[in-house]
Amino acid sequence: MIDVLMQYALFLAQVVTLVAGIGVIIVMIATAVRRSKDEDRLEINNLNARYKQMELSLKHELLDKKLFRGEAKAARKAARKKTPAPDKRLFLVNFRGDIRASAVSSLREEISAILTVATAGDEVLVRLENAGGLVHDHGLAASQLARVRDKGIRLTVAVDKIAASGGYLMACIADRILAAPFAVLGSIGVLAQIPNFNRMLDSHGVDFEQFKAGEYKRTVTLFGKNTDADREKFSQEISDTHALFKEFVAQQRPSLDVDKVATGEHWYGKRALDLALCDELKTSDDYLLERSADTGIYEVKYTTRKPLTRKLTAAINSGCLAAMESVRQHVYEGRYAA
Repeated sequence: MIDVLMQYALFLAQVVTLVAGIGVIIVMIATAVRRSKDEDRLEINNLNARYKQMELSLKHELLDKKLFRGEAKAARKAARKKTPAPDKRLFLVNFRGDIRASAVSSLREEISAILTVATAGDEVLVRLENAGGLVHDHGLAASQLARVRDKGIRLTVAVDKIAASGGYLMACIADRILAAPFAVLGSIGVLAQIPNFNRMLDSHGVDFEQFKAGEYKRTVTLFGKNTDADREKFSQEISDTHALFKEFVAQQRPSLDVDKVATGEHWYGKRALDLALCDELKTSDDYLLERSADTGIYEVKYTTRKPLTRKLTAAINSGCLAAMESVRQHVYEGRYAA
């Protein structure tokens, strides 16, 4: 009888443990669902306040204590006083590109948010760092910037490091392009590289069969045997994409001699300015500090809180993209290291 009771008690303990475990899982899922509903958020940072705080921090170290107390008191008094918002407003957006222009998902939300409040007297500054990548992804990113100009709002793009290929496709949308003295601009060209493993497969007795409906559904291939006709058609597609790229840049920057710069080459700041690829040599930091004197500057950033599974997937993807980005950085930077 005692054995039966002990077995029954053990059974109950197992059931209770199982139920408790299921309950914990349910709570975790419910919590994740609640968080997922609020995973996206828009962050607004007032850069004027940040610059003022930086100024006070430096004065704390540099000024006489008595003099600094007076400065700090005046700053606190000004902060408590309700001053009218500046008539001029500048909205800052940061875009760091990769091959897939994956930051476009945040860019479209940032632009949409800005357009709900921006007026014709405002300005949008995009701090752009982008070495290019897939045509359709960067075309969409460029279209997001075009939304600003289409609304009659001044658009400025600042290139501190690089805006090449798809990056320049985005930059050329701007009313004005600023570039640091050694920023890289240009690379108005199209590149496609594809390995072919047909001979390797053939040497190992592996056949590759491909079926298609439509003469040009697939031209060059990774595993099949490519013909001269396949290569010619693929080259035509690349040339047509390049022609579209040139037409787009020429439409956005009429003063630019597109035939002269659409060779696939890239140029550093001063040379880019001479070729009209940019309008002024200036870093984004200098421009923002200058404008902060009489303009309210608001940094707009859209962030997403990702669930664990998405974080793991994103980490794997970013690792692969980082490896590819490293190769591209060597192409643009390693070849001409100072």
